[in-house]
Amino acid sequence: MVRLLEIRETVEPMASTMRNAYIDFSKMTTSVVAVITDVERDGHRVVGYGFNSNGRYAPRGILQDRMIPRLREAPPECLVNDDGSNLDPARMWQVMLADEKPGGHGERSTAVGTLDMAIWDAVAKIASKPLYILLAERYRGAPADDRVWVYAAGGYYQPGKDLAALQDEMRGYLDLGYRTVKIKIGGAPLADDLERIEAVLDVLDGDGSRLCVDANGRFDTRTALEYGRAMAGYGLRWYEEPGDPLDYALMAELAQAYEPPLATGENLFSHQDARNLLRYGGMRAERDVVQFDCALSYGLVEYLRTLDTMRQLGWSSRRVVPHGGHQMSLNIAAGLGLGGNESYPGVFQPFGGFADDLRVDNGYVGLPDSPGVGFERKQALYDVMRRLAA
Repeated sequence: MVRLLEIRETVEPMASTMRNAYIDFSKMTTSVVAVITDVERDGHRVVGYGFNSNGRYAPRGILQDRMIPRLREAPPECLVNDDGSNLDPARMWQVMLADEKPGGHGERSTAVGTLDMAIWDAVAKIASKPLYILLAERYRGAPADDRVWVYAAGGYYQPGKDLAALQDEMRGYLDLGYRTVKIKIGGAPLADDLERIEAVLDVLDGDGSRLCVDANGRFDTRTALEYGRAMAGYGLRWYEEPGDPLDYALMAELAQAYEPPLATGENLFSHQDARNLLRYGGMRAERDVVQFDCALSYGLVEYLRTLDTMRQLGWSSRRVVPHGGHQMSLNIAAGLGLGGNESYPGVFQPFGGFADDLRVDNGYVGLPDSPGVGFERKQALYDVMRRLAA
């Protein structure tokens, strides 16, 4: 029977001079975990790795005080599948959430999502398969996608960053093979943000369908509508997270007034929250995008429930483009048939971005053929993880 030997956790800084409309990242941190098993593959101990996605701080207290001790103290048979040949993510999820009240989807969901990522990495490595292949076999009933649409997220506010510097940043993403980019709005006056949008559109040959804008939940209803009226003529790929993630009334009113696509969901952390957004937020299944991030929302075990909830409400999984720009979401996108994935080619390093040897081609990226999530193919990130497991 597969045994869980140890779980280790550390905190790494994600310090940066960047800011969006709501927060700066100067003191941002992330938890990194290693799930160490007694299994060997190709002469090496199988270790699963995980980390929490950007935009939330390291949930160290919850991990060390509640989640990790529960896994350590659980009977071994409660952590594995029926024949004991592999870890069972769903059973481990139940162990982690023992004696936790419903609701309160915040830092707790981030802690579980961090461990869940490491558990799935270990499961796929024990099965000697890339995670996206394993997911397609278990849950899709069809082959995995061999490539995933990605867009380059950047355009943050930074000291001394003028329009020329913003344009140079966007040109750099296009040179890397991306066709669609995203910038921040809401951290400057509307007139200044419109100048930023138009400067980037100049780089994109005026094609608004290649530009997304993200307000990071900054606006009240009046401001969200004001920005919507000002941007309606640009034909943007989407207008993202205009207001508080739980303000479904704001989203519903904006959807009535703003015809082009909207996007939100990165700060909703459960299938119940997803259901409420799609029921009451005015979101339009034929054009809008949802951005749930597994690493922030109780991990893939809960993400499968979220996707099932969407199907019940008439939404295709192709309308899901996860937030976070990390390799776990890329595997989920390819394995479960999502609509794409965010990418951070220039920020949140070493956690953002994909395997070092994968290249973006005309807005699409392939998948690594190594077992697990593929962290070992991203050297700077693997160096952090390997130190934890050493």
